[in-house]
Amino acid sequence: MNWLTDLLFRDTIAHTILIYSVVVVIGVYLGKIKVFGISLGITFVLFAGIAAGHFGFSANHTVIEFIRDFGLILFVFSIGLQVGPGFFSSFRKGGLSLNLLAIVVVLLGGVTTVIIHYVTGVPMSQMVGIMSGAVTNTPGLGAAQQALEQINPEQPSPEISLGYAVAYPFGVLGIILTIFVIRKFMKIDLNKEISLFNSSMHPEETLPQKICIRVKNPGIYGKTIYEITRMMRQEFIISRVLRNGVPILASADTILLEDDVILVVTQKKLIDDVLMLTGIRSDVDVERASNRLISRQIFVTNKQIAGKDLESLRLRTRYNVNITRVYRAGIEIVASPSLRLELGDKATVVGDENSMENVIKELGNSIKRLDEPNLIPIFIGIMLGVLLGSIPIHFPGIVRPVSLGLAGGPLIVAILISKYGYRFSLISYTTPSANLMLRELGIVLFLASVGITSGERFIPTLTSGEGFIWMGYGVIITIVPILIVGLYARLRLKKNYLEICGLLSGSMTDPPALAYANSLADSDAPAVAYATVYPLVMFLRIFMAQILILMIS
Repeated sequence: MNWLTDLLFRDTIAHTILIYSVVVVIGVYLGKIKVFGISLGITFVLFAGIAAGHFGFSANHTVIEFIRDFGLILFVFSIGLQVGPGFFSSFRKGGLSLNLLAIVVVLLGGVTTVIIHYVTGVPMSQMVGIMSGAVTNTPGLGAAQQALEQINPEQPSPEISLGYAVAYPFGVLGIILTIFVIRKFMKIDLNKEISLFNSSMHPEETLPQKICIRVKNPGIYGKTIYEITRMMRQEFIISRVLRNGVPILASADTILLEDDVILVVTQKKLIDDVLMLTGIRSDVDVERASNRLISRQIFVTNKQIAGKDLESLRLRTRYNVNITRVYRAGIEIVASPSLRLELGDKATVVGDENSMENVIKELGNSIKRLDEPNLIPIFIGIMLGVLLGSIPIHFPGIVRPVSLGLAGGPLIVAILISKYGYRFSLISYTTPSANLMLRELGIVLFLASVGITSGERFIPTLTSGEGFIWMGYGVIITIVPILIVGLYARLRLKKNYLEICGLLSGSMTDPPALAYANSLADSDAPAVAYATVYPLVMFLRIFMAQILILMIS
C-alpha cells in the first residue's frame, strides 16, 4: 500500500492532481445544496479547499501559486471575451454612475478600516490584511506586504497574511449574503429584472421591424433607393419592390415610381419617419408576392469577413442580394451599411437561389468552423494581458509602483480584443459553451488554490487569540460598504438588480461572487457591470492598501 500513501501524502504531480480533483468535486457538489433557499454554488470549492488544507492535504507552494494565478487569468479573460462587445455601449449608458458607486464602496471600506483601527487599537498593518481579505483583493495584500518591506525590511509582519486568511472566506460569503439580502428585502423578481435590463440595453423601439409601404410621396418619384436612403439621417433598408405585381430585388440603383410597394426593414421608432418620406402603409404582402426570391439565415463563419462593414463588402452590388437583419447575441439588428459583421453573426439574406449560393460561400455558414477553438488569439491575448498587468505605474507619495496585476491586465486585453481584435486578425470568438467551460474551470482552480493555501492556518487563527474578533472586523468591512451602496443604488437610483450584483462583485474584485451572480439568472448583466468597474477598482484597492500602510510609517 506504499503507492497509496505516496499518492496521498508525497509531493508529486499525481498527488496535486488528486487533491485538486477531490476538492473541486466535493465543493461543486456541496455548493448545489440549498439552505433557506440559497446555495453558495461554485464558491463552496473555497471551503472544500480550506478543509483539505486544514487536514494536511497540500501541494508544492509554487505549483499552487501557478494554478491559482492561471485559473484567475482564465476566468477574467473569459469574462472579458464574453462582455467585451457590449462593454463600451454599457459604459455610455450607465458606466459612469456604476464606477462612481464602486469608488464609494472602496472609500467606505477604507474609512471603516481606519475607524476600527483607531477605536480598537489594532495595528494598521494587521487591519490592512483583514481589509484585503474582507474585500477579497489579493493584489492589495501583495502591495501592502511590499510597502511594509520597504518601511521595515528587518521586521516582517505575519499578522497581515493571517488577517487576510481569516477574513477572506467570510468576505466571499458576505458579498453573496448581501446580494441575497437585497434580493429578499426588496422582493425582487429575477425574470422581471432580466426583461428590464434587456429592454434598457436594446429597447423595443430599436428592434428591426418589417413594413410594406405604397410609394405616394411625389418628392421621391424617379429617385434611386440610394438617393432616398440618404435623405434620412437614420438608416433603413428597402429590401424588395413590387411593381405592377412583379417583384424586384431592391438595389442601390433601383428607381422608385408612384404606387410601387416596397418592403422596408427599420427600427420600430423610425417607422413614422419612413412613412412620411415614402408614402402610406400597404396591405399587400410583398414577401408572399416575391415567389422567386427567397430569404435565408446565413452564419458568418469566414474569418476574413469578420470586422468588415456591409458597405465595404458590396454584397448587394456583387450578388444582387440584400442583408436586412443581423442576429447577434440574442438581439436582432437592422443591417445598415455601417454595421460590422462579427464571427457567429446570423444574417438574414434576401435574393434568388443562385445568388444565395455565392453569399453562402463568402460568409461561410459553417457551424463546424465556429466550434473550432481560436487558441492562437486567446493565448496572444493572455500574453498581452500579463504584460499589461505587469507594467509598474509610479504615483507620487506611493512607496512602491502599482500595477493592474494578473487579473486586471488580462481582463482589459480580453475586452479590447473581443471588440477590436479583427483589425489585427485576432479573432477570439468562442462559443457560449466553450466560454462557460473556461470560466468555470478557471474559477474552481482559483478557489481551490486559495482554500488549500489558507486551510492550514485558518482554523488555528480562528480559534485562538483574537481570530474571531478579526473575523468580526472583516465582516464589518465587507458588509457595511456594499450594503449601503447596494440599497442606495436600488432605492434611490433605481438600478437593475442584476447590475447591482455585478457592481458589488466588481467593487470587491471578487470573481466567486460574480460566479454566484451569474448563476442567478441567464443574463450578461452582472458580468457587464463587473467588467465596467473592475479595472478602476483594482487600481483603487491597491492604492488604498498602500496608503493605509503609509499611515504607520
